[in-house]
Amino acid sequence: MQSFRTEFENAQVEKDIIELEKKIHEFREGKLNEEKFRSLRLARGVYGQRQAGVQMIRIKLPFGKVTTTQLLRIAAISEEYSNGNLHLTTRQDIQIHYVSLDKTPELWAKLELDEITLREACGNTVRNITASATAGIDPKEPFDVSPYAHDMFKYLLRKAFCQEMGRKFKIAFSSSDEDTAYTFMHDLGFIPKIKTIDGKEIRGFKVLIGGGLGAQPLLAKIAFEFLEEDQLIPFTEGVLRVFDRLGERTSRGKARFKYLLAKIGLEQLLKYVEEERLALNTTSFHVNRDSQTLTLQKDKIYTAVNVNDDKAYQSWMKSNVFEQKQKGYFGVYIKILLGNIPSELARKLAEVVKKFAADDIRITVNQGLLLKFVPQQALPALYNELEQLKLAEPGFDSVADITACPGTDTCNLGISSSTGIAIELERVVKEEFPELIFNNDIKIKISGCMNSCGQHSMAQIGFHGSSFKNGSMVVPALQLVLGGGTVGNGEGRVSEKVIKIPSKRGPEVLRTLLNDFEEQAVEGEYFNGYYDRKGKNYFYLLLKSLADNSTLEPKDYIDWGHSEQFQTAIGVGECAGVMIDLVATLFYEAEEKAAWAKQALEDQLFSDSIYQSYAAFINGAKALLLAKQVSCNTQQGIIADFEKHFVETGIFENGFKSKVMQINQHEPSKDFAISYLESATQFLLKVKQVREEQIVADQTA
Repeated sequence: MQSFRTEFENAQVEKDIIELEKKIHEFREGKLNEEKFRSLRLARGVYGQRQAGVQMIRIKLPFGKVTTTQLLRIAAISEEYSNGNLHLTTRQDIQIHYVSLDKTPELWAKLELDEITLREACGNTVRNITASATAGIDPKEPFDVSPYAHDMFKYLLRKAFCQEMGRKFKIAFSSSDEDTAYTFMHDLGFIPKIKTIDGKEIRGFKVLIGGGLGAQPLLAKIAFEFLEEDQLIPFTEGVLRVFDRLGERTSRGKARFKYLLAKIGLEQLLKYVEEERLALNTTSFHVNRDSQTLTLQKDKIYTAVNVNDDKAYQSWMKSNVFEQKQKGYFGVYIKILLGNIPSELARKLAEVVKKFAADDIRITVNQGLLLKFVPQQALPALYNELEQLKLAEPGFDSVADITACPGTDTCNLGISSSTGIAIELERVVKEEFPELIFNNDIKIKISGCMNSCGQHSMAQIGFHGSSFKNGSMVVPALQLVLGGGTVGNGEGRVSEKVIKIPSKRGPEVLRTLLNDFEEQAVEGEYFNGYYDRKGKNYFYLLLKSLADNSTLEPKDYIDWGHSEQFQTAIGVGECAGVMIDLVATLFYEAEEKAAWAKQALEDQLFSDSIYQSYAAFINGAKALLLAKQVSCNTQQGIIADFEKHFVETGIFENGFKSKVMQINQHEPSKDFAISYLESATQFLLKVKQVREEQIVADQTA
């Protein structure tokens, strides 16, 4: 595989891996606090599992793109270090499970041979940037958003201002107004638009801001109807800098960006973003529109073949194949049950892709795959080979294509099984409602808990894992939600909670809903229209008998995929890392940030150096505040509290706040980076002196 990285980028990768290995050794030797280590490893894609002693590794694949070489590499890694399974996620990543912590640096180094990263796949960072899988071939797209997603990923990777935010931050690009990337449920979402100004076509984006899933889903607001393309990345950087400084740090449940936006309002937020403009790395960023251009084998001839089963082939063509905007080429979807694909099957699929499609496989947001640029004459032969691999099942993105997170299989937060019920519901649809494999209106999505990794909040029919007590026994349950989905052009609907039922009654709930829809819907009515017309209470009464505890049977106390009696076993989630408030750790972090600022300065990364110096100020101030038992929250709050407790009392000289807040009042020049680092270094020396005096005073008290 040809490398597109610079020598400097390769050096950064090597430094990352060495740092992870060093921190693992420090943790094993008891020199590194467990919580601090957790934060560090999460930002490097290493996530604790429900099972003790092993890790889930999340592989970050920007906008879901993976080449055949990369897929083969990941398959080999899974076989060597994991259980041989590749799990495709709703954020277009690939996860492998049951990995030894001590093996993660070696695993990462091997992935990087084919430019595959773990960096910032988990933790309080900018997570994988997603995009419509059809980007680049979508007949309805104004232009290909893939280069924009790619350049944004590269720009934000390792940036100092988005390494340790209050919570994770999610970004999505949709290819058209159909909004297949769900921009309305993201911290930042972008929909491509074209304006004609003075006879010239100008590219830009509709910008959605402040959406999110989780236990309390919120729909995004419109930040801009049209933001010109060169302002896309500067605006994003400004938003992230504001979120890092003002975002909640104490109450984890209120730390997502959507809550900051709700607190201060859109107008004030945009004002703060504008105030960051002078300090940005760049105020205009020109994306390389050709960065994702593919080289196709246009002269390749495919021999005509007969399909093994013409009826099955026609069903596959109807539900899984579409004509691209490029004449003569077709996109082909592959339905992957639960997003799980064994490494050996992945290896065989890679060889099929090499024969029939472009070297650009896309992971879809519903845990499937999309092959691009399949010539029309190659479709029958491709079908035959996919059918032999059992990868030609029709019904992609239909009622029978259920999205489900791993839930209690591996996740600490899972309450009841999401995968077991998903398999059963797919069986119900295929066996009892076979005509619905062509219905793309109704989406069924399942999460193992209320946090919506399975995107149940956006489903027409959604479930999330739950439980309830019946006497002294606990029943695995499902919370049913109805009426969610995409409206289009950045608008969406959040599903409503209707009723909680025992998990084993999930299939009967689905049967009842689908039968009632068939009987009660008027001609041409979609599911959400039927839901709106009937109203939430209608569905509660329709399903009320299935929630009757007096009719529970022994099987209802056993979850899907299990044989033992159900018990809740919820661990501590690691979806967004944990902040460390130990004084000694914060001093260590402050000195580490100053060292990183110095290194960035030497590397001519002036903006990064400035931000690391700022972080050194904040961590040093927070350490002294905590030593004084002053509760700390936002970075802005830390600055204000430090003024009150250490400046106004005469312990530190006046001007602390004005000195720290120079960060957004200067361009990121070399001279300012040098002077700002010097100020931070002097501040830390004073912090150390004051802390030593505190310790002596405590010991003699």
